[in-house]
Amino acid sequence: MKIRRPRLPRTRAGQRRLVQSVMAACVLALLPATWLYMSTADRLRTTADAPRTPVAVVFGAGLWNGEPSPYLAHRLDAAAKLYRAGRIEVVLVTGDNSREDYDEPDAMRAYLTRHGVPGTRIVSDYAGFDTWDSCVRARKIFGVDRAVLISQDFHIRRAVALCEAAGIDSYGVGVAAKHDVTWYYGGTREVFAAGKAALDAVLRPDPRFLGPKERGVSRALAAGRPSNSTGSTITCAGGASPSPEEILR
Repeated sequence: MKIRRPRLPRTRAGQRRLVQSVMAACVLALLPATWLYMSTADRLRTTADAPRTPVAVVFGAGLWNGEPSPYLAHRLDAAAKLYRAGRIEVVLVTGDNSREDYDEPDAMRAYLTRHGVPGTRIVSDYAGFDTWDSCVRARKIFGVDRAVLISQDFHIRRAVALCEAAGIDSYGVGVAAKHDVTWYYGGTREVFAAGKAALDAVLRPDPRFLGPKERGVSRALAAGRPSNSTGSTITCAGGASPSPEEILR
């Protein structure tokens, strides 16, 4: 069976309408990404100038043989640095634990404790299946209303915009990453992910799993820091080598 190739308009008026339609489609496609950049322009910080905030949220980014992937390790390193500097008090690690043999939050917790963050300062969210779910659960389940968010620089704007939409006063720390295949894939993917982010911000769907409220963050804040450490709270969010989809969700 022959497949007919689409015919381009032969008249100038038809060609002009086609060009206008393509341009309009491109503008519409870029509107969500423009919204992300505009709405988060004054919300991005570095580890050196991040505001003192009770909680830091670290988003999951895949595991590698049961350990945090390099992308996730860099996020956790930034969280540990903020804790040691006294800029956060509690870290909320949010990631995927949808199956028994894959546990991002526990791997993130173990990594942080090895890098100087006491276990009593770390709270785990095991149902952070994507950025929107992590933001909504941080607000509704863990009671976080102000936080520093930590992710790679190509993802941090979307994280900040979505957590703001979920009711969290948010600042983002974008972690620099090597410009490898995953980085370029991530930057390209964010253009399309911005569309879903805009829909989530407008429609505000319930996360895949909500569940009962948990007091882990409030208890950690009430307990205060161990006597031999200084700093503030961090909330963090999130086998085989991770796929780009795992890292960039």
